[in-house]
Amino acid sequence: MVTKAYGATAADKPLQPMDIERREAGAHDVVIDIAYCGVCHSDLHQVRAEWDGTLYPCVPGHEIVGHVRAVGSEVTRFAVGDMVGVGCMVDSCQSCPSCREGLEQYCTGTGFVGTYNGPTPDAPGHTLGGYSQSIVVDDKFVLKIRHPEEQLAAVAPLLCAGITTYSPLKHWGAGPGKKVGVVGIGGLGHMGIKIAHALGAHVVAFTTSEAKREDAKKLGADDVLNSRNAEELEAHAGSFDMILNTVAASHDLDQFTGLLKRDGSLVLVGVPEHAHPSPSVGTLIFGRRSIAGSLIGGIAETQEMLDFCAEHEVTAEIEMIRMDEIEQAYDRMQRSDVKYRFVIDNATLAA
Repeated sequence: MVTKAYGATAADKPLQPMDIERREAGAHDVVIDIAYCGVCHSDLHQVRAEWDGTLYPCVPGHEIVGHVRAVGSEVTRFAVGDMVGVGCMVDSCQSCPSCREGLEQYCTGTGFVGTYNGPTPDAPGHTLGGYSQSIVVDDKFVLKIRHPEEQLAAVAPLLCAGITTYSPLKHWGAGPGKKVGVVGIGGLGHMGIKIAHALGAHVVAFTTSEAKREDAKKLGADDVLNSRNAEELEAHAGSFDMILNTVAASHDLDQFTGLLKRDGSLVLVGVPEHAHPSPSVGTLIFGRRSIAGSLIGGIAETQEMLDFCAEHEVTAEIEMIRMDEIEQAYDRMQRSDVKYRFVIDNATLAA
């Protein structure tokens, strides 16, 4: 079936309206009318071929929310009209050790299939994402949304920014009695602060912008440190159980590893364009500290995150845009001129 979308035909071309084909629903498929789609920095990297392997036409978007239009004959968990979401992946091998443990994001069989730019037998041979009116997804990769309908647009970024921060916070035990740092107050970082606060941790935000100090406290930070102020940082040396680093630019990690307690972890979720400078090994060895990484979450954990956020009234801070404003949004995103996530009103595709 044909649906309207926005995508790019080459790295040096702006996104433009296009018609794309979606497969007819199979027995295990869910057809979703997309209401809103969040705008992730990954969309910009991919569509402009700043990461290797972009396939064109490229229709980005992996923070998808909407309503079920139709379901396949074998689908039992969803019904027409349900409020649902789709995140960063739409398939995996389902049989490797990671998939069997509900960690599809670490699939070692075929690798997980991204919501866009992933291999698929459907035309044009790779997946096309949420900058579109509708999408057809295997029911195993569709998520229930239990937030109130009026919060649906603000739920969209949870499908990437929310799970990208929730998964490591849960894995490394953020909660009551734990001191957790969050580096960077952007699309990912603002969700990290909100979720760590909701989990009951003592939350400390790190920023290079004094203008974001009060914003961070409103988001749920108990303390805010300027990461360029050595005296502020020194006062917290050796006191953090975990620091979640959301910054996607190359920078010195030593200033954060030295703030960790013995056995503390600096967890990276931002992928820089160029490698970070090599960290001091001594700081790690003499405190049994670690630097680790984390990637989104599996489907079960993503559902857990959505339910947790609904229960604790956690949503993203968003700025709504029309579909034809996406290029301006990309330019502003590169300048960090958004608080804190753009969300597309997909109804504007029909205009």
